[in-house]
Amino acid sequence: MLKKIFLLNFAIIFILSFFITQSLYAQQSDIEQKIKEYESKLTEIRQQKNTLSSQIQYMDTQIYLTGLKIQQTEEKIKTLSKEIDTLETKIEGLDDSLNYLSKILLNKIVQSYKQKRITFLDLLIDVQNAEDLIKKLKYINSVRNTNQKLLIQVQQTKINFEEQKNLREQKKKELDELKITLSNQQKDLNNQKLAKQKLLIETQNNETIYQNLLAKAQAEYAAIKGIIAGGGIETKIKDVKKGDLIATIIPGPSCNSSGSHLHFMVKENDSVQNPFNYLKNIDFKDYSGGDLWNPSGSWDWPIQPPIEFNQGYGYTWAIRNTWVGNIYNFHNGIDIFGSSYNVYAVEDGTLYRGSYSVGCALLYVKLVHKNSNISTYYLHTYPIN
Repeated sequence: MLKKIFLLNFAIIFILSFFITQSLYAQQSDIEQKIKEYESKLTEIRQQKNTLSSQIQYMDTQIYLTGLKIQQTEEKIKTLSKEIDTLETKIEGLDDSLNYLSKILLNKIVQSYKQKRITFLDLLIDVQNAEDLIKKLKYINSVRNTNQKLLIQVQQTKINFEEQKNLREQKKKELDELKITLSNQQKDLNNQKLAKQKLLIETQNNETIYQNLLAKAQAEYAAIKGIIAGGGIETKIKDVKKGDLIATIIPGPSCNSSGSHLHFMVKENDSVQNPFNYLKNIDFKDYSGGDLWNPSGSWDWPIQPPIEFNQGYGYTWAIRNTWVGNIYNFHNGIDIFGSSYNVYAVEDGTLYRGSYSVGCALLYVKLVHKNSNISTYYLHTYPIN
């Protein structure tokens, strides 16, 4: 009777969980449709003329889209949590069933063991006639078949029990990953709102100021490409050792730059490389919006820690979420600042001072590494003679 009540309760819980899960799936489907709609809208806005109003519209759409993705992740977390709860109930039921069947099987084995001690001669002596003997033989055979079926049932229940436990662990892992995703999305949303607020402050909500901001960024990008291509005016200063002071970061705004920072680039042969492949890991503060931070090299950093990490290498958060994505789609260095304005050589080599003019002179120093095909560039700096 208790077993039937348990199975009935289990069935009710399972059915309720099924309908709740189906409802959550339907909500997820609606959110996915909205996400596709606003992703398409983002693309359309990006293709419009680059004005302050279109940029604000883009950022508002991006903020709303991130909110939708947060909602989607939250719904997935709810669904997954319900699935885990259902699995917990199912595992508990399987555990009870396994214990129940195991006890029955143990009793059957004990009975069978006792019956094995009865010989065929004992049966012949014990029976009154041939019909009675046949009945007892059939009974013994029936018991043996029942025990075999029960053993198979126990084995299948145990396999199912282990499968459900493994599935539960997999679901828990997925849940942990979703929680990390949710945390990152919430950070994205906060950074997107801050980026919009910063843009409004910088431009004073004025189209002329915004266009001037774009022009400076375009000029800086053209200068950086020109420097990498070897078009800068460069003069040899001296040979330096690793760790020598070679430059200072220009305080405040400089040529086409709105504030103090070091744009650090690495060039090997004729190709720009990811600086993180050469720099060692170190303490940092992330102001990039969430760009990848994965230093894996052996170089000491060109500035003193802790590092203020403003923009990473490659397809960065700023490119995806702010107006700089209208200027370039690949960041060929890293933007950083440290605890002082001092800049140091990352390796032994020959130091050059350089400049590249696009409306104004972008100042930098270049270090050609000794016995290597590598050069490092330190932009927005004054050289130390």
